[in-house]
Amino acid sequence: MTLTAPPVRETTAPSPTAGKRLIDRVFKIRELAVAAVLVGMLAVTQLTNSGFLSEQGIKDLLLNATILVLVAVGQAVVVITRNVDLSVGSVLGISAFAAGDHVHNGGSPLTAVLLAVAMGALFGLLNGVLVSFGKVPALVVTLGTLYIVRGIASIWVGSRQITADALPDGFVDFGHDGVLAVPYLALLAAAVLVVAGYYLRSYRSGRDMYAIGSSPEAATLAGIPVRRRVMTAYVLCGALAGFAGALYLARFGNVDSATGTGYELTVVSAVVVGGVAFTGGSGSVYGAALGALLLTSINSVLPAIGVSSVWVTAINGVLLLLAIAVDRILALRVASVLRKQAAQKRSARHA
Repeated sequence: MTLTAPPVRETTAPSPTAGKRLIDRVFKIRELAVAAVLVGMLAVTQLTNSGFLSEQGIKDLLLNATILVLVAVGQAVVVITRNVDLSVGSVLGISAFAAGDHVHNGGSPLTAVLLAVAMGALFGLLNGVLVSFGKVPALVVTLGTLYIVRGIASIWVGSRQITADALPDGFVDFGHDGVLAVPYLALLAAAVLVVAGYYLRSYRSGRDMYAIGSSPEAATLAGIPVRRRVMTAYVLCGALAGFAGALYLARFGNVDSATGTGYELTVVSAVVVGGVAFTGGSGSVYGAALGALLLTSINSVLPAIGVSSVWVTAINGVLLLLAIAVDRILALRVASVLRKQAAQKRSARHA
């Protein structure tokens, strides 16, 4: 008598990366939604005001967004690690004045830009050390450094003010000129955006940021140097805030002790509206840049269609609340799907 083994039922287990692919897909849809809203808003405004998207109009839109895009890219990297930097507005302000003071005293504009970047990186390093090694909550640390940096700026700057007539003509012209409708500042911001996006997706240390944001405990168990990566994120954020400060000087040619005040809230709004989850681990710098472009475009769109600009702050707040609500809903839906996938995988193993 010949015994034959019962046929083995073949089952296909879910891919181990299915959850990650699902999350990526969800937040890419978020970015596409922001892009669609932006394009639709600009299109409607153009229909209402035929001169809105002229060459100069496009140039103004890009110039208005450049500074916010740069700071939002750095903020996005920090938020991806499940942290936040509320000191970026103060860092931008003091870096802008440092660059202006250097140029005003006869220094090279290039050296002034490097000085601003170095100053921003130094404050970012301070934040990173306190958050990663001091184990102090990021909200508390960066709120403290916000006031510390603002206080230092108030003492150092005082009532002084740097204006465009005290800056080299070439430096001021660089802040306004460009190639056709694309300003040089926008090209710089785009280059930074592409480099940051490539780093986060293509380098292990960049991908580690997402792992830390998803679960710091799991990242530690996986051997990821969590403290070093968080500190790197803060240094990068501070350096970009400093760089944005130098470009702010070139763009507006006017810096005083109040420069950058309240800017941190706009930056956080741009990042969250752009699809970077405030709970960390999801989103991209491209989404943050789209969020920044959307918020700055609203400032131009409202006056163009005859709506008072006093509504800008209220609209930004509504967008922020909607983005947080959407993040929460998506997080619950994704968690539900991942639980079902895990249950299917367990069933497949026992089958």
